[in-house]
Amino acid sequence: MTQTEEMKTRNGTKSKKVRSILLGIIGAIVLAIVLFLGSVYTVNVISNHSEQKRIESYGQHVSVDGKNMNVTIQGKGEETVVLLPGYGTAAPALDFEPLVKELSLYYKVVVIEPFGYGLSDVTEKERTMDNMVNEIHEALQSLNIDRYILMGHSISGIYGLDYVNKYENEVSAFVGIDSSVPTQGGTDDPFPSGTYKLLKKSGFSRLLMKLTPDQLVAPTVDDETREQIRILTLKNMFNPNILSEGGHFSPNFKAAENLTFPKNLPVIFFLQANDTETEGWIPLHEEQVKDSVHGKVMTFEGGHYLHHTRSKEIVENFRAYMEGIK
Repeated sequence: MTQTEEMKTRNGTKSKKVRSILLGIIGAIVLAIVLFLGSVYTVNVISNHSEQKRIESYGQHVSVDGKNMNVTIQGKGEETVVLLPGYGTAAPALDFEPLVKELSLYYKVVVIEPFGYGLSDVTEKERTMDNMVNEIHEALQSLNIDRYILMGHSISGIYGLDYVNKYENEVSAFVGIDSSVPTQGGTDDPFPSGTYKLLKKSGFSRLLMKLTPDQLVAPTVDDETREQIRILTLKNMFNPNILSEGGHFSPNFKAAENLTFPKNLPVIFFLQANDTETEGWIPLHEEQVKDSVHGKVMTFEGGHYLHHTRSKEIVENFRAYMEGIK
């Protein structure tokens, strides 16, 4: 064998070794990724099963369209306040706890947990505004509640607007807590249902919450209640009803664009003073009540979940507002 041939042989052997090492490294990386993904998925399945047994019941079920809708009722006041949650609120009754505490001193307070929320069933019906509003009304009828103040957070400003037009004779006032407006921007953006579904099924939504626990949306409550909110957040996050509702954002907002609050209906909005996400947040609400005989807008320092930190002020100002229009 010549010197040149010998060098070629040695180089070929070295190349094979390098390729073998690289393939080994790539294989190890792929295996690690597969094991990691498998572990995340398995932990999520086991945790879901375990946590399901730890969910503590609250409230009561009412039959709506053949399904169970969960509601809570507290307080014994002569007037009734019906609370409706913001989009994706995992456990509305627990989320509204600070507000219910303040309201129930003066009112009978009913918290509605729409299908897919809290301890309510999941329905096969699409989450159109019409379906959701009709279901809420049916729940109240089942409870023999036919006169009430409607108080809604966030997207319930849209459903509430439709509701008061359909059942004007039943609603004595509407209260929006940083509530959505039909003309706000961003509602036409595509809703990434597929991505959210994958995050939930793969277990990565659980992993992300574990890595960033601050993302858990909850008021100041005791540790036990906070843990229930965490469990219900993971249970209800991106379930079929939540995904369907998100997918109907655009048509639901469009359907509400031509609606206005009845002129003589008392309407008050409690808004965060410094919203940086939606352009013209306060003027949009002022526009909504400009023709209302009793329309009012108030602002507070705080975040989107004002009822977590400003419940006392909300109730005090609402009561003063209602006294002022009697």
